[in-house]
Amino acid sequence: MTQKALILFAHGARAAGWAAPFERLQQMAGAQLPEVAVRLAFLELMTPQLPETLAALVADGRCDITIVPVFLGQGSHLLRDLPLIVDELRTTYPQVHIRVAAAAGENADVLDAITRYCIVSMG
Repeated sequence: MTQKALILFAHGARAAGWAAPFERLQQMAGAQLPEVAVRLAFLELMTPQLPETLAALVADGRCDITIVPVFLGQGSHLLRDLPLIVDELRTTYPQVHIRVAAAAGENADVLDAITRYCIVSMG
C-alpha cells in the first residue's frame, strides 16, 4: 500500500499568528484523512519549509505526496519558485511520486465558497 501525504504549501510571513488559519486547515484536512500524513510547509519566512517537510515525510516512508499551494492566485512564487523547488525534490527523491495541485484560489469550488462568504458578510 502506498503511503500518502498531503502538504499544504503557504507563503509564510514574519508574524507568527499569520500561520493560524493554515494550521486550522491542516487539522481539518487531517481529521478527514486519518490515513494520510497532512503537513504544512512554507515558501519563506516561516518553518518548516517545503524541502524539510518533504524530507521528513520520505523518512517516515511516505512515497506518494501531493502538494497543494494554499495561494489565491498563481503569481511568480507558484509559476517560478515552486517548480524549481519541486524539480530539485524530484531529483533528490526519484522514488517518490510528487504531484502539485493548482493554487487553491484557481479552483471553482474554492472561489464559490469565498464568494458565498463575501455575500454573507454583507449582513
